[in-house]
Amino acid sequence: MATAWAADHPSRRHGGPLCSVPHHPRSHSGTSRAPQSQSTVRQSLPRLRPPPFHRKHYATPLLLPGQSEPRPLEAESAKPSHRCHGSAGNASLPPPAAAVLRKKLQSVALIGHGGTGYRMWRAGAAPAVPLLLLPLLLPGEVEEWKCGGEEGLEWEELQRLVHLPSIMAARVAADDSESNKNPALERCLGVLRDAGSDSEQFAALLLVTKAAKAGEIDANTRRRIFDAVGFTFPNRLLASKEPPEGCPQHTFQALGLTLLACFCTDPDLARHSQVLNKIPMLSDVVSTPTPEDSSYSAMIDDAYQCLGAILATPQGPRELVNRGGLSALCQAYVNQSYGSDQALQLLVGLLTAAETKCWQRATSDLVRVLNILSAEFQKAEDMTKFRLCEVLPRFVPPRLSAGAESLQPLYRGLSSILTSKLSVSQRDPALKLAACLSQACGSKWIPAGSSGSKFFALLANLACVEVRLSLEELDLTEVDKKQELVAACYVLMELAIVECTREESSLLREAQKVQLVGILEEAFGAVIHYLRQVGREKMEDPFIFASVRVLGSWLAEETSSLKQEICDLLPFLIQYAKMLFEKERKGKSGLQHELEQAGQKPLWRGDALRFLLPGLSHLTTEDRPRQILISEGAPILLCQYYLYQWEVFASDSTTPSALEVAETSLKTACEIFLNLVVTAPDLISREDCFAALMDILLKSLPSLCGSTKHLALTANVTTLGLMMARNIPVVHQVKDVVFQPEGTVGIETQGKEDTVGLCPLDVTTYRLLLSGLQGTPQAEAFFAAAIHFLAGGYVAQTDAAGGSVALSISPAYEAVWPAIRELWFLGMQAFACCVPLFLWLPQDVLRSGWLQELLVMLGCVAPKSVDLELIPAFQGILVELARASQPCLEVIQQHRGLELASLYGMAALEQCLCEQ
Repeated sequence: MATAWAADHPSRRHGGPLCSVPHHPRSHSGTSRAPQSQSTVRQSLPRLRPPPFHRKHYATPLLLPGQSEPRPLEAESAKPSHRCHGSAGNASLPPPAAAVLRKKLQSVALIGHGGTGYRMWRAGAAPAVPLLLLPLLLPGEVEEWKCGGEEGLEWEELQRLVHLPSIMAARVAADDSESNKNPALERCLGVLRDAGSDSEQFAALLLVTKAAKAGEIDANTRRRIFDAVGFTFPNRLLASKEPPEGCPQHTFQALGLTLLACFCTDPDLARHSQVLNKIPMLSDVVSTPTPEDSSYSAMIDDAYQCLGAILATPQGPRELVNRGGLSALCQAYVNQSYGSDQALQLLVGLLTAAETKCWQRATSDLVRVLNILSAEFQKAEDMTKFRLCEVLPRFVPPRLSAGAESLQPLYRGLSSILTSKLSVSQRDPALKLAACLSQACGSKWIPAGSSGSKFFALLANLACVEVRLSLEELDLTEVDKKQELVAACYVLMELAIVECTREESSLLREAQKVQLVGILEEAFGAVIHYLRQVGREKMEDPFIFASVRVLGSWLAEETSSLKQEICDLLPFLIQYAKMLFEKERKGKSGLQHELEQAGQKPLWRGDALRFLLPGLSHLTTEDRPRQILISEGAPILLCQYYLYQWEVFASDSTTPSALEVAETSLKTACEIFLNLVVTAPDLISREDCFAALMDILLKSLPSLCGSTKHLALTANVTTLGLMMARNIPVVHQVKDVVFQPEGTVGIETQGKEDTVGLCPLDVTTYRLLLSGLQGTPQAEAFFAAAIHFLAGGYVAQTDAAGGSVALSISPAYEAVWPAIRELWFLGMQAFACCVPLFLWLPQDVLRSGWLQELLVMLGCVAPKSVDLELIPAFQGILVELARASQPCLEVIQQHRGLELASLYGMAALEQCLCEQ
């Protein structure tokens, strides 16, 4: 179908003075009639339910040939009448006639309404109707025009309105099939396309409303009508600001909006630039305070219909947000203007389709709407409360502060619902709203104290019971129907786990915690049962992801219960995480690719492994779960995952949220690897992936060392790298390499007493030994960074009270010390073990100055300020350096090493120095 809005169309070129003949309308009785309000003839517009979704550019008057400035719709001279007193400044379309056209357009299929035959408007200031339009009608229709009855124009009056005889030449031949169906409509469309003035186009539109009947018109024909009208005429109507004397200010704008609303019933036209650039104007109309003039209310209805149609287009939500429609709708609802209910429906549709963008662009406006809704929610005592309960989740922002105005009324409204005896349909929306609030602000929306404690215990119990009822019976059809509700219950279960494990400021008392843990255990038993039964069949189902995520939160805190069930489920969890990870590596989603092209690395939403990592950290400390994980290939998957997350972390384009997630995942993965290194050291020599992991550790630590922002990750990387290096067999000098069968090599070594032995190693360990750890710049940079981290843990500080010098934790480490304390001590132990492995390492220690600083620090601080657990850590470093390097031994002796050993009770160091 051709798309017409051609600029050279005759109906787009006109603009000269109109030629209509002034007249004095009268009724059949010969007396003048009073003007009829537009509101009495306007029919309500259809409501478009907004489904899930441009430059500020108002329509301007048409610039006619020979004009230097645009002008509005033209005025025509008219004699005074009993209806509207015309003058030279009056617009070409008399307002009562404009109202009639609005009514007719709304009563036929142009906007989807049902409609019957055409009735002429009441006698009044009618538009100029060319007589030669009448032959375009069928004979019976002419008679209806002649005999309009009580509401018709007399035939003589129509004859007096005749002008433009050349109109007959403007007929356009229509498609044969269409003509056979509705020849009158085809003739009307031809006249409409060739109309040369406002009066002609207006009259032609009236004829179209007669010929286009709601029950017969289809989308194809409707589009042809729109193509014949074009956008120029409604644009000029919208831009005309000067109505005839004595008529409403918005007369022409009202008709223009009605035409625009008709256009918007066609999805192709609703996304047309000529419609999208009206969004600012439509926003101004709907945000106007409630008008006293009822006819202006009709304009608001039309504007809402246009906005709803725009929202239904693919790019509509984005355009509404960018062009101010979102803020205007918020303002309309906050002010409770006319049509505020329609504004709320459109806001729900916008938030459904473009939630993130809405909150980014209009957070304050949406929060004001939330405040109004929450107050209504608290006060309502009828079905309104339950309807609001379904709407409110859309208006809960991603983050809510503890002092938000809406929290208290929301809590009270939910409390009144959940503590009442209700049906399932009334209770379920309340659980979903509670879950949304829990995601936005945790448990801060629930007040502390007895009432809040009881309410939260009830809420968590309801969620657990719902999960058991939904998942234990395994009616898959019912589970699929209730996925959204069960997912909301998962959120509440996660919050319950947080409150049960919180030691301070918890909503729950200890007795409540014990009881709730038992209820949670039963609910998670149902989750495990569901995953075991249907998980492998529905791997792509997002509900499976939600179930794995909530199970991960339980495993992070509790692995002693349901141990057998968890062990049985571990193969599926590893397989599921591996499937999602490989899918992410092979191809990113369209949105992710688009964001990365724009220079942003978004958060990977399908990352199931990051939710399982804390639980795997616990499980790798136990023999049976660890063996299952190793047999299922979990170490290889974790190595690949670590490399992937390091790329995300190191990228300059990573978004803050993705950076935080990547750092947390890297730290937890390091903890798992540490467990494996300690409990299964032979695993490193069996899996090739650990060579790549070691290579990344060697490269990454120097880049982390310069900043204290990522100190916890630095501690994990340092300790893991040192522990992996420590597991290489102690060799003081590589003399020869003997390749052996079955993928092993033998390294001939020479010890301190010149004893020669053959040390069997796996090929991977051999690669680790020779590729990165034999005095290469990469290895030296890693150990230099490790020295920097270990040396910065403790410093000598003067006590302000007593004036003595004490050993204390470095100020840079204090904030994260509880998290890295164990890692620091383990790193000191691992570093001491590495000293005899790498002959070049003592020289690096001397060059760094760490040995000298350590001895000076021990010599100046008060011995009582040194914790007992520090003494073995320092002694291990000093002893290994003294044994491995003569220069180091001399430095220790020069700094009163023997005296310090005696002072701090370092018996091993004292013995070593005495032997030397």
